[in-house]
Amino acid sequence: MNTPIPLHQLPQQTIYRPGDVFVLFGELFGRGYANGLVNEARQAGMTIVGITVGRRDANNALRPLNDEELATAEHNLGGKIINVPLMAGFDADAPAGEPTPTDLLSSLTLKSWTEDKLDWTHIEKCRAIGVKRFTDALAEVMHTLSGMIPEGRNVFFAHTMAGGIPKAKVFLAIANRVYKGRGERFMSSQTLLDSDLGKLILMNFDEVSANTFGHLIQASAEIRARAESSGAQVRYSAYGYHGTEILIDDNYHWQTYTNYTQGLAKMRLEHIAETAWSQRIQATVYNCPEIRTNSSDIFAGVELPLIPLLNALKKENGGAWAQAQWQACEALLADGITLDQVLNKVLDFQRNPVMQAFRNFAAWPMPNSQLQADLTIGTSDEVQKMHRDNKALITDLLSGLVIEATGPLIFRESSAPSGPVLWLNHDIIARQLNLMHA
Repeated sequence: MNTPIPLHQLPQQTIYRPGDVFVLFGELFGRGYANGLVNEARQAGMTIVGITVGRRDANNALRPLNDEELATAEHNLGGKIINVPLMAGFDADAPAGEPTPTDLLSSLTLKSWTEDKLDWTHIEKCRAIGVKRFTDALAEVMHTLSGMIPEGRNVFFAHTMAGGIPKAKVFLAIANRVYKGRGERFMSSQTLLDSDLGKLILMNFDEVSANTFGHLIQASAEIRARAESSGAQVRYSAYGYHGTEILIDDNYHWQTYTNYTQGLAKMRLEHIAETAWSQRIQATVYNCPEIRTNSSDIFAGVELPLIPLLNALKKENGGAWAQAQWQACEALLADGITLDQVLNKVLDFQRNPVMQAFRNFAAWPMPNSQLQADLTIGTSDEVQKMHRDNKALITDLLSGLVIEATGPLIFRESSAPSGPVLWLNHDIIARQLNLMHA
């Protein structure tokens, strides 16, 4: 893929009606893209079914949700959860009595981790065990789910699994330097990826963020065939990230957060959708804009591209509602600070030659650099200090708006998707929001 493929037309139609089935393939958490899509399914009157990744007990054994956890999760989802643990990844798996990959990382230290080597033969055994555990559980989930789908009902599978960072103490310190370090605390992301620790993390990212989509498509083949034989349709969506076009000097330009370590797994996710599409399975990865979530907050500066969305709201025929968003954002700033000052700071950051060098779509995801990290993290820190309260940020408000827009865009586009990989850039986000609030 040489260039992004944006969604340019606002999708209007939907094939979904009351009684159709929406399957959330991942847990629903407090803030994140999945919330917007679940809201659309609720409004359409669909039957909502979820899964759980399960929980680990004191001995690290995977278990289903207990009664209280299940009741809370089903209340939040607004549907039934199939209580079979579908924890992806292999970082906590191992042959009986042998160390897990996470256990192996416990011997790494901040002084030695760049040179420390891992036992890859053993890790491959752990990976195979983790994949089998996941696919066996998935087969059980699909068997249960099949009995929950009436004849003639459309089915929408929404894949939301992502992540895969092992819970290793040494990595927390390294991540703080890779994603938040500047000046003397800067650390090259390439140094991480070249290490055995980095290679293990990339493998686990693949299993969690990408390969689970392929497992889902394969495991649901019987459901898909039965639905299609009765005249119904089956769709698959997944959330990607591969940079976003934002408004810079009255034109939309592709830009990205650097370094997005999960980028390689997100490209693998795209390839899985393309393979499915070639087999006439309508699976689409939607590359969504940067937002603030519990998981993205580790990446200092990832939120900066959100702020020019305010300009896009006006450019895309925004009226009184768009102006109200400006006013709401300005109210969050410290005394004497204007929204124009914040926007100019972010746009100067995007115009900086250091950042322009990272707008290389073909080379994505690029490793970070000292100058880029200093500029990105420094700008993020400066923008945060321009607020009245660092727990009430413009980017929180704008993240909520992006989630609000992506829900209907993905839900409706998936009725008749135009391709296996689509970008939801700031232009279509702004147009959707303006339409919803006209």
